[in-house]
Amino acid sequence: MTEAANLPPTPTSASDDDRALVRRVVEGDCAAFELLMRRHNRRLYRLARATLRDDAEAEDALQDAYLCAYRSLSQFRGDAALSTWLSRLVLNECYGRLRRHARRENVVPIVSSNTADIDIEAMHPSDYEPPDSAAARAEMRALIERKLDELPESFRTVFILRSVEELSVEETAQCLEIAEATVRSRHFRAKSLLREALAQEIDLAGSELFGFAGARCDRIVANVMSRIDKRGASS
Repeated sequence: MTEAANLPPTPTSASDDDRALVRRVVEGDCAAFELLMRRHNRRLYRLARATLRDDAEAEDALQDAYLCAYRSLSQFRGDAALSTWLSRLVLNECYGRLRRHARRENVVPIVSSNTADIDIEAMHPSDYEPPDSAAARAEMRALIERKLDELPESFRTVFILRSVEELSVEETAQCLEIAEATVRSRHFRAKSLLREALAQEIDLAGSELFGFAGARCDRIVANVMSRIDKRGASS
């Protein structure tokens, strides 16, 4: 056996794996396309959701984009990463849906085709978490998602790719076909707007912390008065 045969196999990158899957799909292997979808599903769904601001619509758009990808994979040349190519297909589908919706509503969509400190993914519950902590975590996640939905679309998509999916500035710029400087400025602005929105929510909630009115107030008063009555009776 030669020395070369004893060497460990050379590790393959994700892009190498993607290209291998593409070749299998083009050759008629449908199972390979399922693997491809599972590999990219989360990122692409989040991108669609950030663009459309609707769970069901984002799912539909992603499915249509996947069908388009399946039909077009033979045209994929590998000039960009497969994830970038898929992201552009998803965005094209989302923008098409927004334009169609805008025409139905007779509204011109404020959408550009060239289009953190808060880690939503890290907010998953631990293996054991008290029910009240899990509920608080879910409420915080819902609040962040709601405030994120209120950001302009161009900021939302950059925030999702940079802060949630943790793509680099270069990768984000390639996905959205914008300049890296634009990615940096939009990401900074998105985080600033999100912080401001969350800070306002915290300020509004501050007066409601450790709520006292209602049953708790009545209970304390009743207990004290009861003890006073008992002391008066015993004196």
